[in-house]
Formats: sequence, structure tokens, C-alpha cells
Amino acid sequence: MSFRRVVALAGLLAVGSVQAETAASHAVVGDAKAGETKAAACGACHGMDGNSTDKQYPKIAGQQADYIARQLALFKSSARNNPVMLGFASGLSDQDMHDLGAHFATKQATAGNGDQALKARGEQLWRSGDTKLGVPACMSCHGPAGRGNPGSGYPQLAGQWTDYVVAKLKDWKSGTTWGEDDRAKIMPDIAKRLSEQDINAVASYAEGLHTAKPVVTAAK
Repeated sequence: MSFRRVVALAGLLAVGSVQAETAASHAVVGDAKAGETKAAACGACHGMDGNSTDKQYPKIAGQQADYIARQLALFKSSARNNPVMLGFASGLSDQDMHDLGAHFATKQATAGNGDQALKARGEQLWRSGDTKLGVPACMSCHGPAGRGNPGSGYPQLAGQWTDYVVAKLKDWKSGTTWGEDDRAKIMPDIAKRLSEQDINAVASYAEGLHTAKPVVTAAK
């Protein structure tokens, strides 16, 4: 797939994602206070405020509420394969998922520390991509500051652990997909174009980004 087709596909998926997210948001609205009472089990891996201390688990503080709800639904259906998360998500209702998303969306992700030795290449990939490799700029979906795109359903990556982002990019490089989730469908083709060094560089750059305010997309 050419670079232009990769970029065009990203645009088409974003349009479809906006329509899907709009319909979903009208169907279920999360309650942050209700989510707080349901979040105790999440704290063991993700931290009570959504900032995990173990780098194999993602920070979910400040993540978009609808994104969290969608990932929980993917875990529950096993479209996104994770035996541990399947166990937690299997008993959740749609309302539970949106409540949890709303709760963690009100939190703030802690600032990360990117590797300065990898910054130049990571910044290039994030802000400009690499036309020779056919890799679009990461910020075209995840935003210049890594805050993501709530309307299109692309997640916040600012401050996320390098180790976690590297692991996901390597999964995608090996061809892993999350069922029919269109936001993840585009990633395997992009990740396959990245070297291990590039994966480490862009993941490190994402960790070095952080937001001043949490992204709140659902009612408190």
C-alpha cells in the first residue's frame, strides 16, 4: 500500500469513526461518579488514579471516555485478545464501561520522560512521518500534543509508557488486529514499515509528551 493510500485510508476511517462515535455517545452517557465506585478492580494494574506504575500496563488517566468504553467492549467480545482483561470486562454492562471511561477521563496522566537520544527521530515520525517508508505523521490521528482525537476515536498517547507503546506497535507489526475495530485496522500496515529503532524512537517521543489538562468527553 502506497503512502498516499495509507493517508487516504486514515482519512476515510476517521470519517466513519466520527459517525460511529456520535451514534454511540447518544446511546450511552457515562457517569464519572458512578464510575469511581466501579473502578477499584482497575487500580490493581492501572493505578487508582489511572496512572500505572508497572510499565507493562497502560496509563488510562485522562484517556478519552469513549475510547476506554470501546476497548472494554472489544475485550469483552474477545475481538481484542487479552485473557486478563476478558475476565474483568466480561461482567461489565455497556453503562459500566461508559461510567468507567468517564471516571478515568477526569484524571490527569502523569508526565513521562522520553529518551533524549531518540528524540530527533521520534519527533520526525510524530510530526512529519516518513514518506520514503510510507509512514504518515502520528499526529495526524493522535494530535500534535498527543491528546488524541475524541471525535474520530483515536487515543491519547501523551505520557504513555514507552514500554507499552513499543509492545503494541510490535504486536501490530506482527499483524495483530482488534477484530473489526477500524482505528486499529490501519496500524499493522504502518507498524510493518517501522524498524525496531523507529518503534522505540516514536514510542519514547510519545511518552515525553504530556497534557496540562485531562480530556473529558463524557458527563461527570
